[in-house]
Amino acid sequence: MLDTFGLLHNQYPEISSLFVFIFGTLVGSFLNVVILRLPLILEQTWKEEAALILDQVLKAEPPITLWGPRSACPSCSSTIRAYDNVPIISFLLLQGRCRDCSHRISLRYPLIELFTGLVTLGLLMVLGWSATFAAALVLSYGLIALTFVDFDHQILPDQITLPGIWIGLLLNLNGIFCSLEESVIGAMAGYLSLWIVYQGFKLATGKEGMGFGDFKLLAALGAWFGWTALPGIVLISSAIGAIIGITLIALGRPREEAIAFGPYLALAGFIYLLAGDTVMSFYLPAGAL
Repeated sequence: MLDTFGLLHNQYPEISSLFVFIFGTLVGSFLNVVILRLPLILEQTWKEEAALILDQVLKAEPPITLWGPRSACPSCSSTIRAYDNVPIISFLLLQGRCRDCSHRISLRYPLIELFTGLVTLGLLMVLGWSATFAAALVLSYGLIALTFVDFDHQILPDQITLPGIWIGLLLNLNGIFCSLEESVIGAMAGYLSLWIVYQGFKLATGKEGMGFGDFKLLAALGAWFGWTALPGIVLISSAIGAIIGITLIALGRPREEAIAFGPYLALAGFIYLLAGDTVMSFYLPAGAL
């Protein structure tokens, strides 16, 4: 199938690029649902588990899934019609407001759709039609979802990070990004490196410096790109996190307020996806690349 699409892309690059961009915006629309609902699903699950442990009876609530109930306006609860749910276009036609109550729709929804479309198109331009391109889309979509969930709730759900580890290992059975040996070591080293930092910080300060989701995300990136990628990913994410953290403090954010680290790991992973050899050239001898 990839060969067929590759042939079409070579013959009709403008049409195939438009198709890829539209596909990316549709995925972005679904990612909006994941970003909004996955934390709610987790919260509902945690409440049920806590009630079971405490032998309590919870008030019956309709189950929340990624597929239902249908999306509705948070202000008037009117169900969003299918023709009002077209990525980007519906937002523009509705002028960013609910059709029924004129409540303002968050600009973040079309921006995530646009961003996902541009990422999809950009990866096609860099990688071309290939198995690597298809794999890169899976990773990038997962990183986008994790970034915004962590920003909103400071959690990195196992439902995304753990499959990310296994997918990385499976892909590298065929050496798509690195050898299987490097992938396995990368998964272990990614988890253990941040776990050791976490334990050292906790021992020194009595506080938890990061969450276990960060360990799993770095393990997933290690599984995708191998252990040699980890120093670059950690350095990039730490540098970005430090710059943003210092900026936020300068703007008045309390020093004690926690800052999610997952988005910076995700951004570093995406940078490595696009320019891994360039990143590694800064800390590995030329002959090792």
